[in-house]
Formats: sequence, structure tokens, C-alpha cells
Amino acid sequence: EVQLVESGGGSVQAGGSLRLSCAASGFIFDDDAIGWFRQAPGKEREGVSCISRRDGSAYYVDFVKGRFTISSDNAKNTVYLQMNSLKPEDTAVYYCAAVNLPCSDYMMRSPVEFDYWGQGTQVTVSS
Repeated sequence: EVQLVESGGGSVQAGGSLRLSCAASGFIFDDDAIGWFRQAPGKEREGVSCISRRDGSAYYVDFVKGRFTISSDNAKNTVYLQMNSLKPEDTAVYYCAAVNLPCSDYMMRSPVEFDYWGQGTQVTVSS
């Protein structure tokens, strides 16, 4: 069993920054992938970024490339999502999720493949 707790959400103006954290506990393995997903009201949950704990391989969807950076501190079992140049369309509940598989472009886009989920943290970007 893995427990995930997100933090760091909040309200910012367009162009601002936030850093989300995902603290993991329980049976976390080096082979695990940690993904960040988001869900806006009335929309499906979508992938944002994913990182493999073993080698730090990271993947991003096109609409966050160059603005978001994912990183992992394995000693702290924490994954971060640094979000810069935020836009109103980034407004959503952000979730982190874990699976005992390496990250890939497919995994990043496939929330159904992830086994463990946090409760989510709200990010609101105003124009």
C-alpha cells in the first residue's frame, strides 16, 4: 500500500508560479513511476508529467513543456512539480499518482494505469 499526499496548491495570477509536492509513504520502490495529473471542472482527468524514480526520466505533455518541471527527491520520497508561467487554463485539481512501472509517454497519458492516488490539491490561476 502506498499513501500519497499533495500540497502546495493555491491561487495565483497569470504568469505566477507554484510548486506542488507529492509526499509518498508505504511501499515505495525505486522502480515506481510518479505522475502528475489534473482535472478541471467538467473535463476528464489528464496527464501533465511523469518521472521514473530509478533514473529520473521525465515526460511532459506539450502544453506544459518549458513551463513545468518535475523532480524527485528519493531520499525524502517526495516528487515536486514546479509550475512557472501559469495560465488560467492551468486551473484544476492536481493529483499525484504512483505505479510500480517505469514512466513513459504512454504512462503519462494513462491515469488508468496508476494504482495509487493522492487526494488532490487545487490550483487556481486568475487572469
